[in-house]
Amino acid sequence: MTNETDKTAPQSLPARTSEAALYDVAKDLPGSRILSTSLGRGQAARWLYRDRSDANVSLWYLDQFQQRLAIADHDADINALPETASPNPLHSLSILCQTDLPEGEVDLALIPCSVRGEAELQRDLLQQAYNRLVIGGRLVTSVDNVNDRWLHDQLKPFGAKISVRPSDDAVVYVLRKDHELKRQRSFDCEFTYRFRGQTITAITRPGVFSHRRLDAGAKALMDAVTVEPGQRLIDIGCGCGSVAMALAMQAEDIHALAIDSNARAIECTRMGATKNKLADLDAQLTCEGDCQSPASYDIAVGNPPYFANFQIARLFVDAAKRALRPRGRMYIVTKQPEWYEENLVTEWHDIRVIAGKQYAVVEAWK
Repeated sequence: MTNETDKTAPQSLPARTSEAALYDVAKDLPGSRILSTSLGRGQAARWLYRDRSDANVSLWYLDQFQQRLAIADHDADINALPETASPNPLHSLSILCQTDLPEGEVDLALIPCSVRGEAELQRDLLQQAYNRLVIGGRLVTSVDNVNDRWLHDQLKPFGAKISVRPSDDAVVYVLRKDHELKRQRSFDCEFTYRFRGQTITAITRPGVFSHRRLDAGAKALMDAVTVEPGQRLIDIGCGCGSVAMALAMQAEDIHALAIDSNARAIECTRMGATKNKLADLDAQLTCEGDCQSPASYDIAVGNPPYFANFQIARLFVDAAKRALRPRGRMYIVTKQPEWYEENLVTEWHDIRVIAGKQYAVVEAWK
């Protein structure tokens, strides 16, 4: 399939395969109130905003970093386009980072999917998107698998006729809403785990790291850390808050701050703190590792993702350094402690690797 949109769109990062295919179908469907998710920079939503002078578009992200990238690309789009003498006040594109798709009726909902995506998150977003549609509105979804059966099966419970639009490298499905759903599925989860004699309840949702279970790396991280009464703790990339909650319960008067770029991670951490009666555990949405009261924390913990060639690990380390007081301690769980041993020596002291069966924990002093 050739992506004709590349010929007319402002020069920017090309859309992912399924999102480009989705746009090629959606551009010919009616609707001015548009809701879209994205696998990349929101190209389908941005292009529909560009195409339709009456479009009111909401582009949704779960992750703040991805939201900011899309905002930057949209700003570049606007700067490249000629000014309109009498702009339509209803013509708008809102790029959002929040826990759920925005409320309000829409005519057209776009949900691009990937074979590498999280299944429960895709189910959750499809149901939410269908719920937002007016009767007669259309849900357009796509996947980068020409032999797809899974996504097609997820659409069957909606009970509407499914139109299939195949292409060379993706398949697009369109369905028209003709009734409201009688049964809503919940994808949220509560689970309990024990740590040093305490029973803790975690709340998770699709899109949050280690949904429905305690991650083995998180458990290794907890085991490596000892907290003292009155200390201040920061959990960088907190997920559902399992580590922050466990450590906050280990001594009196612990102040804990959990930070993450994922809006649902912050929501789940706050709900978990309430569930476990941890009034002094705060959660803050940030993709930059910002924290309240820098250089004041005694302990920083982190479980960085294992991709991006340690770029995210470096962000975690830098965030820990800003947050910690002098002689504060950082604990990072990893399967590759050698990178930390090699890269922390110029800025950290007393670096120690705590070996485990699956994971190692790197301890370093500021």
